[in-house]
Amino acid sequence: MKRFVAVATFACIPLIGIATEGGIHLETANVDLSDQASLQRGAKYFMNYCFGCHSLKYARYNRMAKDLGLTEDQVRENLMFSPGAKIGDNITITMTEEEGEKWFGTAIPDLTLVTRNRFNGSDWLYTYLKGFYQDEKRPYGVNNIVFPDVGMPDVLWKLRGVQKAVYKQGHDAAGDTISVFDHFERSGGVSDEEFDELARDLTTFLTYMGEPMQLERRALAIWVFLFLVVFSALAYLLKKEYWKDVH
Repeated sequence: MKRFVAVATFACIPLIGIATEGGIHLETANVDLSDQASLQRGAKYFMNYCFGCHSLKYARYNRMAKDLGLTEDQVRENLMFSPGAKIGDNITITMTEEEGEKWFGTAIPDLTLVTRNRFNGSDWLYTYLKGFYQDEKRPYGVNNIVFPDVGMPDVLWKLRGVQKAVYKQGHDAAGDTISVFDHFERSGGVSDEEFDELARDLTTFLTYMGEPMQLERRALAIWVFLFLVVFSALAYLLKKEYWKDVH
């Protein structure tokens, strides 16, 4: 048992590091997977702003249509941008890994499981989407407060406007003075409320992609729990019946 606990503890260390990377507080995404309107908007934003580089290769168009309350014709007309793609196909892009490495220095990650691969995945992604800021030292002129030295451009820049990171003086564990992120200053683009909703919709959609069965699993769990309660009661009564004559 002690060995198991030790292994589990060491296995969680990378996750803890991800959650506290840079000491940045993760904002709460407040994802609601039962909100089909949010899921539909998130799908629209993903296909228009992210799909040029990022695939969802573990998901299919027709399953997405069913779960998001869309018809297959609506998906074909509005959410299918790959040449020759069919409604039953996986959601893949035409860019190859070699092309990604050539243009961006690394293979572009698939995002089907992005919220499953991070500790507090939905909150991490929500904060990441809101965390791009100007940094002229970076190749694309932007950095990210959650993912330092991010290797991608800010694809939402037209909606975000110009965002600058403001730092304040703080202290590290050794007591030395360091610069600590304080807040963002944003100008142009949509309002703060609109951009928060956009980031939440995208996060909701990608959270759904990570586990399309999540709502069904939760609903099924209630019935499983009720079954166990009834089964336990019957098992107890049966035990009493078998042992009633034993003194």
